[in-house]
Amino acid sequence: MELPCLEEDEIGMRRQLSVFQHLFASVTEEMGEALRQSSVSANIKERRDYSCALLDEDGRLIAHAAHIPVHLGSAHLTVPAILKKLNPERGDVVVLNDPHQGGTHLNDVTVVAPLHVGRSRVGFLLNRAHHNDVGGVEPGSLTGAKSLKEEGVLIPPTFLQRKGAPNPKIWKLFETKMREPAARKGDLLAQCAALHRGSARFNDLAERYGRRTLVDAMSALYDHGARLARLMLKTWPDGEVTTFDFLDGKETPRIALRLAKTGPRMTLDFSGTSPQAAGSWNTHRAVVLSAVAWLMQTISERELPETGGILEPITLKLAPRTLIHSRPPAGVALGNTETSQRLADVLLAGMRALLGKEIPAASQGTMNNLCFGGKRPSGSEFVYYETIGGGAGAGPGGAGADAVQVHMTNTLNTPVEVFESELPVRIIRYSTRSCSGGKGLHPGGDGVIKEMEFLKPVRLGVVATRRQSSPVGAAGGTAGKPGVDRVFQNGRWRILDPGEMVDLVPGDRLQIQTPGGGGWGKPKPKK
Repeated sequence: MELPCLEEDEIGMRRQLSVFQHLFASVTEEMGEALRQSSVSANIKERRDYSCALLDEDGRLIAHAAHIPVHLGSAHLTVPAILKKLNPERGDVVVLNDPHQGGTHLNDVTVVAPLHVGRSRVGFLLNRAHHNDVGGVEPGSLTGAKSLKEEGVLIPPTFLQRKGAPNPKIWKLFETKMREPAARKGDLLAQCAALHRGSARFNDLAERYGRRTLVDAMSALYDHGARLARLMLKTWPDGEVTTFDFLDGKETPRIALRLAKTGPRMTLDFSGTSPQAAGSWNTHRAVVLSAVAWLMQTISERELPETGGILEPITLKLAPRTLIHSRPPAGVALGNTETSQRLADVLLAGMRALLGKEIPAASQGTMNNLCFGGKRPSGSEFVYYETIGGGAGAGPGGAGADAVQVHMTNTLNTPVEVFESELPVRIIRYSTRSCSGGKGLHPGGDGVIKEMEFLKPVRLGVVATRRQSSPVGAAGGTAGKPGVDRVFQNGRWRILDPGEMVDLVPGDRLQIQTPGGGGWGKPKPKK
């Protein structure tokens, strides 16, 4: 099967590329389903906090399933980082979580395998899954750390499997350095199983279409993504805008953006952002790329291929050792979850300034991270991690959605039955947070109230933003309500400080109230 040149037969080429786009996506979707069905922890099996991708031989992103946005833009950097150190061959699997060598944050363990058709390497398969714990100073490995070293075990690109044989040193790390080692090893095995499934599915396609056709289709699809992105940018008005936003905290770190759009290209200059900070709020280029890729997909009026090509018309300017382009020893655990959400807010604010009223109001702007751990009656440890939805921002097309994950995450809800059967916890209340969305012609979505009682001693932390600031409205709409986190101890409720770790005993309670989304448009006057 020969792919015609786009210029010779544009309609036919688009149809063919659409077919291959969905075929390649099906490979990643099957990988994800294999990972879900084989995994152990609820964060992967129930919440689906994982992502799967197909990359070409140069490590360029060609396809991904509709998984977690913050994982996938960073996949552009993963294979090039591996190829600087290793040359994976048939039967090899590489594992990493180093944020400065192809990872995101330490909890996101990434496995990569070369993809072969016959004797030829045609690309790579990748999946990335959030492990509940990687040996950080606190249960869940997201709280309490002051540096990258304290966030857990750091794994640079390393062979997990070499010519089919496992690397015992890496498996030993998961067994001895991380909480709940059986679950960690089980989830890692599930990730390897997903790679096998993706390889089998791709080779099924090769039998049908031929290796050369698939390789040509990957290259053409990447180029087609770049072309469509340039065409989209050309429809936007030229101009230059500046915007900024802050994270919560005593130092209120700032993310600043100067956006300049000219013709088919756009420059995103973040050089005015605050310096990297103590703690875990920092992030790095991979997460910024994820946010930009998410923006391009979100704002497009037509479907863009899920390829790295859509980033080709974008010039990114990041100053070194800043909050979003940090260097070791800066911690990054919360940059992946919270700073990424503020990046999304800043990018949407820039689009709002450039494009006007078509851009929605701000959504909740946080992932509402909950981590806790303790010991079972048997003496074994348990660890739990989840993020909680909130209100989406309203837009010109209607009200914001209630109780949803937004922007850089796309995880599901943990069913109450699973929560209570696997953990010493009783759910007291799980509902929408009425009237927390901003007012407007179209109101913002409401957040969530989640309240739980603990039946065994636990050590717990909630890390979130939009507690001191509110998700802004747009076009005259008002802001959504900020979130509130509080615990019931010694007969009274008290509000948790940001990032505070607390020891709870049986009968104590936690209540998380997540932010509402901003409203859009001036509210109609009451009659």
